[in-house]
Amino acid sequence: MLKRIYNWCIDAAHKPYALWILAGVAFAESSFFPVPPDVMLIPMSLARPQRAWLYALVCTVASVVGGVLGYAIGALLYDSVGHWLINLYGLADKVDGFRASYAQWGALIIIGKGLTPIPYKLVTIASGFAGYNIWLFILCSIIARGARFFIAAILLNRYGEWIRIRIERHLGLWVTLGAAVLVLGFVIAFRML
Repeated sequence: MLKRIYNWCIDAAHKPYALWILAGVAFAESSFFPVPPDVMLIPMSLARPQRAWLYALVCTVASVVGGVLGYAIGALLYDSVGHWLINLYGLADKVDGFRASYAQWGALIIIGKGLTPIPYKLVTIASGFAGYNIWLFILCSIIARGARFFIAAILLNRYGEWIRIRIERHLGLWVTLGAAVLVLGFVIAFRML
C-alpha cells in the first residue's frame, strides 16, 4: 500500500493537476488537516527535481493562505470550530498559557514552530485566538514556512536522485520515521503549550 501511495505521488508530479493537489494539502494542513504537505512535496520533487523550487513556492503560498484561515478560526470561530480542533488534539487546557506567551515571544513562536514538525495549525489557531497582529503573523509565516519548504527544495534539487534511491529501497522505514516525527511534533506541541 505504501508503495502504491508513493508511486501515485511520483506520478502525480507529471499531471497537470499536481500543483493544485499540493496546494490543497499545504492549505489544509495549516488550518485543520493533520497530514503535512511534505507527503506530496518530497515525492513530487524527487520525480521532477528541477521543479522542486516551484513546489516549495506553491507549498509556501498555500500554507500561508491556509494559515490565515487557521488564524480566522482562532480569531472568529474559536468558541465553536477552533475550540473543537484544539480539543481534538487534546490541548484545550494549554491554549491560555500559549496565548499569554504571545505577549512576549509571538514572532519567535510563529517562526520557531513553523520550521518544526509541531503541527502548524495549532500555531495559526492560537495566533488568531491570541489576537496577534495579522500582518506580523503573515510575515512570520512566510519566513517560517518558506524556509522549511525551500530547505527541502534545495536538498531535493541537489541530492534528489541519491535521496530517491534510498527512499525507494527502504520506503517502510522512511514512512515510519516520518510518522514518528509527526507524532513527536504533536507530543512536543502538547508539552510546550
